[in-house]
Amino acid sequence: MFIRGSLVFGRGVAALCNPWFHIIVSKVIRVLGVDTSLRSTGVGVVDAVGSNYKVVTWGTIKNPAARAHTACLAHLFEQVREIIQRDKPEAAAVEGIFFSKNVRTAVTLGQARGVVLAVCALERVPVFEYSPRSVKQSVVGNGNAHKEQVARMVMVLLGLKEEPKEDAADALAMALCHLHHHGRPELSRSKAI
Repeated sequence: MFIRGSLVFGRGVAALCNPWFHIIVSKVIRVLGVDTSLRSTGVGVVDAVGSNYKVVTWGTIKNPAARAHTACLAHLFEQVREIIQRDKPEAAAVEGIFFSKNVRTAVTLGQARGVVLAVCALERVPVFEYSPRSVKQSVVGNGNAHKEQVARMVMVLLGLKEEPKEDAADALAMALCHLHHHGRPELSRSKAI
């Protein structure tokens, strides 16, 4: 399930009402955020015009527990590719590699992440990775924020009427993090991977 959004007005309301707005703002930046998992991958596409954000689409890519592992990876590949081909993001933002005590979980997550990276590479979409801490810091202002705080702030920043499910909220937060860092070298140490 994916939900399409509408333009959210931030500090630039006067600029958006200005007939010269197309000259003031150089362009729309579109980013795909992905919170990778084998069974429930969160995805979110966000447009930015200055400090104004528009949700293009968001949701989760589900794989039922009974589906074979390789079929889950194939489904993830197909769904992410469809989103990229339909929405044409300029960049993708994913969570950086983390350490896990459970090797099986880490390998499964690594495989799903690899699928997302491969799709982006095939579709020529540069991928940037951010640590969970930097995503929380960028969206909430606190690198130790709880998931509920992130989801609520995503809702506020994007003007959503309902709180997105955890995976989708994390994906939207990932996209917002990239947009906050985009074009700001003092914040961005992230290079396309």
